Amino acid sequence: MSNRLSKIYTRTGDDGSTGMADGSRVSKADNLFSVMGDVDELNSHIGLVRAQLAQAITASNTGVTDDSQKLPERLHQQADMDFGQALVIIQHLLFNLGGELSMPEYEGVNASHIDWLEQQIDAMNTTLPPLKDFILPTGSVLVSQLHVARCVCRRAERQAVLLQQQRPQAIRSTAVSLVNRLSDWLFVAARFCTDPEQVSEVLWDSQVLQKFVDNE
Repeated sequence: MSNRLSKIYTRTGDDGSTGMADGSRVSKADNLFSVMGDVDELNSHIGLVRAQLAQAITASNTGVTDDSQKLPERLHQQADMDFGQALVIIQHLLFNLGGELSMPEYEGVNASHIDWLEQQIDAMNTTLPPLKDFILPTGSVLVSQLHVARCVCRRAERQAVLLQQQRPQAIRSTAVSLVNRLSDWLFVAARFCTDPEQVSEVLWDSQVLQKFVDNE
């Protein structure tokens, strides 16, 4: 692997194309690369979530924390899942998904991974109050970053569906389902990481804009 990555630039992509695993070259304008780019971007956002989680845990353990970093007790008490380890697994799944897109013969994600995400969602949901209103994508830095990741995941899903419609052989239906379920996971994870005692969920309030109109 080190030999393969020893030379970073090759100049072969200067013509606007990219080499695939089978030796063929595809235009960088192809929607395949929109999906690959979105998946890569999503993986980077998950990496940032991991960094913010680690920072919050360190602050909590040293007692140097404020309301914006405080983690909910359920993050420490949930026996059915390790949230930090779940993020690690998700990053690996996204990396595998990128592998599938570049190597159509490679199967990096399967139905068992979707089942795992659903089990994770169910485990987190058991600790959460019923959702009775719309949630604004804000809160702590960690929660806000999870919402950003969710939005990128939705974009990746839209591009994946478009690719599936254009060239069904370019992406497996399992991959599209995985991205769809991951967006659900990220939404629930944002709620799961909200500390009800410190940074409560910010709900959509119909009165906010009405007050704005009244003040005009």
